[in-house]
Parts: sequence; C-alpha cells; structure tokens
Amino acid sequence: MQALSALLPIFLTVFLAELGDKTQLATMLYASGGQSRPLAIFIAASAALVLSTALAVFVGAMMTRYVEGLPLKLIAGVGFIVIGSWTVFQHYRGA
Repeated sequence: MQALSALLPIFLTVFLAELGDKTQLATMLYASGGQSRPLAIFIAASAALVLSTALAVFVGAMMTRYVEGLPLKLIAGVGFIVIGSWTVFQHYRGA
C-alpha cells in the first residue's frame, strides 16, 4: 500500500499534465483520420510516450549529480511561465 501511495502523486501529476497537450491532440488527429487503425495508433503513441518518459527519467537521474542544490521546481515553473508567455505573445502577434 505504501508503494501505491508513493506512485499515486506521480501518476496524477503526469496524467493531468498530459490532458489536452499537443501530444494528445496529435494522437487524436491520427485517430480521427479516415484510414485510422485505433489499435495501431494506441500502440505507437504508447510506445512513444514510454520511450520519452524513459529518456526523461534517465536524464533526470543523471542530472541529480550536477543540480542537487538548485531549486528545480522553481526553475521548471519559470520555464513554463516563459513558454506560456511566448505562446500568448505569438498568438497576439499573429504568428
């Protein structure tokens, strides 16, 4: 039960972060195509997400040696704000 309680916050955070993102929208576009094969799309998208997550875990584990004292949540938060601001700016710029 303790293992489940440790995994639940990770699952919820990633699940909520993925809802409505570009990856999910791209997958829906593939699935909505006239010649779509839902099982094949599910397998390909799942494999891509597993591989990208494995890469993120690997890089994150390697980074812990070098960024131990940095406030990573703060850096990630600022990064998301910068990306979001840039996206809004591009929208109003007409790009």
